[in-house]
Amino acid sequence: MDRRTNPYTPNAGAQPPFLVGRDRELETFDILLSRMENGLPQQSMIVTGLRGVGKTVLLGAFREIAEEHDWVALETEITKNTSFANRISRLARQALLRLSIAERWRDRARRAAAVLKSFSMTFDSGGSVAVGLDVDPLRGQADSGELSEDLADLLLALGEATKESGRGVVFLFDELQYLQVEELEALIGGLHKTVQRGLPVTLVGAGLPQIPALAGEAKSYSERLFTFPRIGQLSHADAAKALTMPAAEKGVVFAKDAARHIVEYTEGYPYFIQEFGSFAWDYSPESPITLADVLTAQPLVDEKLDESFFRVRLERATQVERQYMRAMAECGPGEHAAGAVASRLGKTAQQVAPTRSRLIEKGLLYAPSYGLAAFTVPQFDRYLLRT
Repeated sequence: MDRRTNPYTPNAGAQPPFLVGRDRELETFDILLSRMENGLPQQSMIVTGLRGVGKTVLLGAFREIAEEHDWVALETEITKNTSFANRISRLARQALLRLSIAERWRDRARRAAAVLKSFSMTFDSGGSVAVGLDVDPLRGQADSGELSEDLADLLLALGEATKESGRGVVFLFDELQYLQVEELEALIGGLHKTVQRGLPVTLVGAGLPQIPALAGEAKSYSERLFTFPRIGQLSHADAAKALTMPAAEKGVVFAKDAARHIVEYTEGYPYFIQEFGSFAWDYSPESPITLADVLTAQPLVDEKLDESFFRVRLERATQVERQYMRAMAECGPGEHAAGAVASRLGKTAQQVAPTRSRLIEKGLLYAPSYGLAAFTVPQFDRYLLRT
């Protein structure tokens, strides 16, 4: 069929043609904004899940909902190599300018700009964010050099300006697990103060499954400030919809056994469904897409996933770390005790503990509970065994 009309979107964070199986999270976010608009407190949320389950896609859907509520939505992806203080400064500046142009700033917006200038000059020696802010820094605000104190000052000032404007601000942070402990602690502490004062500023984040534990270590009250919904595989019915509805909109159907095979092979993981659907479309001569078409496309799907989705992550690991992951894959799918993996390597759990810790730090493994580890990438064990 015509590749130019292929409806599938196997790209990182790209919105699929139909977002299915995430109604609960979308409704929860809508309720969050509605309650805050009415001055009512509501727990925010941090969505967790493995790679490829649609966390970034969900943040994009949240942005659309926020814009429908006339909130300022500020999206960013946390990385290890970018200053968090500088990133939050730029987002706060963006928020102020989107709430109102500088020439029309009211008192609290102008004060927030002065606090932002103090914060920026404190944490950015170049003061790049402060350039263009036609205000003087506010002495005694956001200038102590302590991130937890200064970020709280900044978020409170931003919250007051936001309230004055009659709107709201939501930070949408992806890859939250890459925040340093002190950065996460400062962020949670600052948001807690905005909640205490009923200010319309909130954070919705996304990250790998270790986020709840990291947040709990950063601030003991984080479980009262956030909920941590975990998203994963789609149900069989939702996976079938995600696969067949984009094609049906173009007048193309899947044979029942073809659709069933794709849903079972992908195990309902959204990104894999988009990849398989895309190849099935490209390599089917006509509608209906048959099981024979799907089986022809399957090796190409594996090759594509191996070369991009899986290999890019494997290349981040050293040879010793690869050996550890291979041993873990040989233990089978799911979670595995450190001792079981070590036994396959002919070592003790204590001997391989540093390797396991490095893999968790690199985001290749996570610890669902004490002594256990699992891959953060679905079907990574299958990849390691076949390659």
